[in-house]
Amino acid sequence: LIVNKIVNSIAPSIYGHKDIKTAIALSLFGGVTKELKSRQATSTSKVSKASHHHRIRGDINVLLMGDPGTAKSQFLKYIEKTAHRAVYTTGQGASAVGLTAAVVKDPITREWTLEGGALVLADQGVCMIDEFDKMNDKDRT
Repeated sequence: LIVNKIVNSIAPSIYGHKDIKTAIALSLFGGVTKELKSRQATSTSKVSKASHHHRIRGDINVLLMGDPGTAKSQFLKYIEKTAHRAVYTTGQGASAVGLTAAVVKDPITREWTLEGGALVLADQGVCMIDEFDKMNDKDRT
């Protein structure tokens, strides 16, 4: 089956962990975005129907937790090297603000500029945060 070939090709140097490899494969391929159309009647004497769109993202998020030795960091490094758009960061130096944007001073023009953080740079791709437990409690929301 093609699914088994894909799962077995995820981090082949790591033995076992078929469930983790399946979750990673599903996340890399993603789901299907759905556009739902709902109709809403107005309160006038003539009932007119206005069309509204509701979008459901097809993203598949994975939270990988486990004992030391589960090869969590190695899986993340593998994804970083194979995904078409991937950003890897660690929770030690990350903050909620830093994951979205950062203000930096340009060394040449000496002007302040806004740079996208890891979540912005990984738009339509994969953002991996290793050692999430090392982040400050208020930044984990």
